[in-house]
Amino acid sequence: MNKLLSVLIAGIFAAVSFTAMAADEAMAPAKAAAPAAKTEAKAAKTTKHAKKHTKHTKHSKKASDAAKS
Repeated sequence: MNKLLSVLIAGIFAAVSFTAMAADEAMAPAKAAAPAAKTEAKAAKTTKHAKKHTKHTKHSKKASDAAKS
C-alpha cells in the first residue's frame, strides 16, 4: 500500500510539473514578441525624432541664408 501511494504521488507530481512546463513554454513566444514590438516602436520614435531635427536644420539654414543676403 505504501508503494502504491508513493507511485500515485510521484505520478501526480510529474503530471503537474509537465503541465506547468507546457504552460510556461506556451507563454514564451508571447514574451519574445513583446521586445520585438518595443524595438519597432523605438525605431519609429527615432525616425520621428530625426524628422523633427531635420525640420530644425532646414529652418536654421533658411535663417542663415537670409542673414547672408
